[in-house]
Amino acid sequence: MTSHEFIDIPPLLSAHGTITLPGSKSISNRILLLAALAQGTTEIRDVLISDDTERMLDALRTLGVSVEQFSTTGFRVTGCCGQFANNDANLLLGNAGTAFRPLTAALALSDGHYTLSGVPRMHERPIGDLVEALRALGANIDYTGNEGYPPLEIFPATLTGVGKVAVRGDVSSQFLTALLMALPLLNSTVTVEVIGELISKPYIEITLAMMGRFGVIVQREGWCSFTVVAGSRYMSPGVMYVEGDASSASYFLAAGAIGGGPLRIEGVGSDSIQGDVRFADALRQMGARIVQGANWMEVCAPLSGKLRAIDMDCNHIPDAAMTLAVVALFAEGTTTLRNIASWRVKETDRIAAMATELRKVGATVEEGSDFIRITGFRIQDSGFSKGGGSGSSLNPVSRILNPGSGIDTYDDHRMAMCFSLAAFGAQGMRINDPTCVAKTFPEYFAVFARVTQAVPVIAIDGPSASGKGTVAQRVADTLGYHYLDSGALYRLLALAAQRSGVLLSDESALAKLAAKIEICFSGEEVWLDGTQVGNELRTEEAGAAASKIAALPKVRDALLSKQHAFRRAPGLVADGRDMASVVFPDSVLQVFLTASAQARADRRYKQLKQKGMDANIAALLQDIEARDSRDTQRSVAPLQQATGAILLDTTALNIGQAVDFVLAQYQLKRPKN
Repeated sequence: MTSHEFIDIPPLLSAHGTITLPGSKSISNRILLLAALAQGTTEIRDVLISDDTERMLDALRTLGVSVEQFSTTGFRVTGCCGQFANNDANLLLGNAGTAFRPLTAALALSDGHYTLSGVPRMHERPIGDLVEALRALGANIDYTGNEGYPPLEIFPATLTGVGKVAVRGDVSSQFLTALLMALPLLNSTVTVEVIGELISKPYIEITLAMMGRFGVIVQREGWCSFTVVAGSRYMSPGVMYVEGDASSASYFLAAGAIGGGPLRIEGVGSDSIQGDVRFADALRQMGARIVQGANWMEVCAPLSGKLRAIDMDCNHIPDAAMTLAVVALFAEGTTTLRNIASWRVKETDRIAAMATELRKVGATVEEGSDFIRITGFRIQDSGFSKGGGSGSSLNPVSRILNPGSGIDTYDDHRMAMCFSLAAFGAQGMRINDPTCVAKTFPEYFAVFARVTQAVPVIAIDGPSASGKGTVAQRVADTLGYHYLDSGALYRLLALAAQRSGVLLSDESALAKLAAKIEICFSGEEVWLDGTQVGNELRTEEAGAAASKIAALPKVRDALLSKQHAFRRAPGLVADGRDMASVVFPDSVLQVFLTASAQARADRRYKQLKQKGMDANIAALLQDIEARDSRDTQRSVAPLQQATGAILLDTTALNIGQAVDFVLAQYQLKRPKN
C-alpha cells in the first residue's frame, strides 16, 4: 500500500532477478561541475536524475552555463572556464552536499556575488573548515546564519597567492573534494594539507579520477597532501559516461544475501572507481556468495542460509555501511560498525536515527560517537539448497516486529532504502515519507519490488454464506498456508464491544478497542484477549453486528494492521469482502465466490442445524438479502468483485469442486522462484 506519507512493503520471502543501477550521484555531480568549469563542450551520458543532480543542473543554468538535455539521462554542457556569465546569483541547493560544497569553492574563487542556501538540515551541516581554507586563498565569504554553517554569502575574491592551505579530513571528505576541484581556477600552485585522518578516502579517489579525465593531474603524498600545479586547466574529454551508483547497489546486494538470490546488479563491478563496491567484501565476510565482472555483480545467500555478524572499520564505505546495519538484523551474533563519525553530519544524524529505528523493530542497539553495535536475531534453519536460488527461501526472522507507526526516515534517502530490507522479517515494513528517495533513486521502491517476492496471498471475497470461509480454510490446509477469516475479526470486535460496554455506533471507541484487543487463531479455535470463544461468533446476531461495524471507516482502518499481520511465510489464504480490493490488493490470486441467495440460505440453514441451533429458512433468506444490500451499498469498501478477480458461482457446485477450482487457478498464477 502506498501513499504520499508512507509505503507498506509486505513480508518478503526471497529476492532474485536482475537490475540495472541508476547513475552515481557522486560521479554525476562531479562531472557536471567539471564540465561547466572546463574549456569545450562535454556530452555526459547516464546522468542520475534525482533531487541532488537537479539542484546542480539548476545552479549551473542559473549561473549562465549552457546545459542542453538531449535524452532522458544525457546532457551537453558547454564549459565557461570558470568565468560564469551570471556573476550575481542566488542558488537554492536543497540538501545536496555534493552540489553545495563544490559550488561554494568554485564560486568563492571567482569574481562574483552569490548567495547559497538549502533546506533547514543543510544549514545544520558544517562547512566551516572549507570556508576557512577558502578564506586563506583570498575568498570573501560571510555566514548569514550560524557561524560555521550555511547559508553563505560570497563576494568577489581578493586572491592572496598563498601556496599552502589546510583542511580537516575527519569531518567530511567533501571539503577536500571541493578545494581540489576549484584549485585549477587559480593561476598558482597550491598544496592542500589534510589535518587528521581523512575519512571516505574512496570518494577522494573518485574526485581525482574525474579531474584526471578533464586533464588535471593532482600530485599527492599519500592521503596527507595534494598539490595542483600552476597552469592546470580543465579541458573537455568529449564524451563521459556515468557509472552506476555503487551505494545504491548495496541495497540489492543485501537483498540477495538475505533473500537467497541469485540477484544480479548491472552497472558496477570490478572496474568501478567507486569505493562502495567494497560493500561486497563486507557481505562476503558475513557469508554471502558474490561473483563479479567488470561491470556487474551477482549475489546469493550463504549455502547454510545463515549470515554471520561482523566487526568492521567502515571508514572506506561510510554510506554503504548503513545497509550493513539493517543486514545485521538477519545475522547471527552482534555486528559492530566502527569509524562512522561522519554519519553524524550527513542528511541526518545517521547514528542516532539508525539506532532509534532499529530498536523499533526489536533490535538491541548500542551507539557511540563513532560506532554502532547491533545484535541480530537467531534465524531458523533455512530451506536453501546447496545450489541456492531457485526453489529456496529464507525463513523470516521470527522476532522482527511491526513498528506500528512505521520507520521514520528523517528526510534521509538512505534510511528509507536501508529499512526496506527489514521487510524480509516476519511482518513486512511500513516506511514513512518514502518520497525522500528522490534525492538519489526516485524509482527505488518500484525496482526493489521487481526483484523481491512477497509472501503470497490468495484473496477470496464474496457475500455472506457464499461458502468462502470453508473454501478458504480447505485451500489453506491443502497448501500449508495460514488462514484469515476477516469476518471473524469484526465478530470478535463486536463481542469485545459487548463485553466492554461500547456501543456499536460509537466509531471512535470501537476503533480504539480494535487497536487494543488481542486475537489468536489456532485451527478452528479462537481466543479473544486470552479467552477462548466458541459458537457465539457464528450466530446470526454476531454476523449482523459485524456487518454493522464493518461499515465504519475508523474501525476498518484500525483492523487493517491486524489483518496484515496474518501474512506470514509460507503464504496466506484470506476470505472476506474486501481482501482483494483493499486489504491485499497485491494478492497472487483473487477470487470472488458467490451463489444465489436461496442457495446460501439453504447452506446456512443446514450449517446451523448441524450445530444443533434453531433456524428458520425464510428468516435466513431475508437476513442474507438485507446483508447483501447493506454490504454492497456501504460507502467504505463495499462488497464488489475486484478488478481482475475470477468470478466463481458455486450455486451448482459442492465445496470440493470449489476448492479444486481455486487450487487449479493458483497453480497457474503462483510465483515461481
